[in-house]
Amino acid sequence: MRIIVTLLMAGGLVACALNSPVENKPVPERSDKSSGNQLAKGDFDRMTDVEISENMQSLRHLMIKLYKRNPHELAKSTSDNAEKMAIWVIDGEQQHHNLFKEIDNKQGTEAIFLAFKPEYSGDRVLPFIVGLQTMLLQAHDGKRDFYLTDTVNPQHIYNVARNIEIAAWKLSNARDEAGTLYLLSNEINDKDRNLSFEREFGKMIGRTDLYAITLAEKSERLIARVMQNLATAIFLPF
Repeated sequence: MRIIVTLLMAGGLVACALNSPVENKPVPERSDKSSGNQLAKGDFDRMTDVEISENMQSLRHLMIKLYKRNPHELAKSTSDNAEKMAIWVIDGEQQHHNLFKEIDNKQGTEAIFLAFKPEYSGDRVLPFIVGLQTMLLQAHDGKRDFYLTDTVNPQHIYNVARNIEIAAWKLSNARDEAGTLYLLSNEINDKDRNLSFEREFGKMIGRTDLYAITLAEKSERLIARVMQNLATAIFLPF
């Protein structure tokens, strides 16, 4: 279980590195579905459960925050509030299967690219978050619940961490022809300093990187590390 605790601490360590305040929150607990369920899981399976669950929670937070910074985008999709929309997108997989006709059923990096296309007039938050979510799920073999018979490729997990970095950079820098950001996120000016988006992305990258490295060590597989300039970086396969 020490592996799981280490993984949960990763997000907090990244936040500290960014010199940002860390909220006092209890360590997240996953409720056991049954004793039999847990007998079919090893420590690494539980670690994977926690890693994907916490990253999905971060995506909920990011979606809510993006809608609150960009309320006109939410209005393009629904009259519901940001919280309800985020829960439906992230947790409603059995209903929508991560396929949304509003974004031509795009997933992964294709959905992320759509969020920053000049000709796209729909809700830009939706493809951005759906792209991140489906990218993470695809790297985890489409699963959120893991057992002893499951395997995850550490290279895919590592690549997704790099792709999250690229997506975060695009969010903060992609602009239209008029020089306006497609989506407002972090804000630094004389009156306000809001780096909460950067902190949430940092948590996701920290968790995902630590999991990839730990998984590679367990499986004795090497990870091909990639160094890219974020301004010209390309999304990696996963």
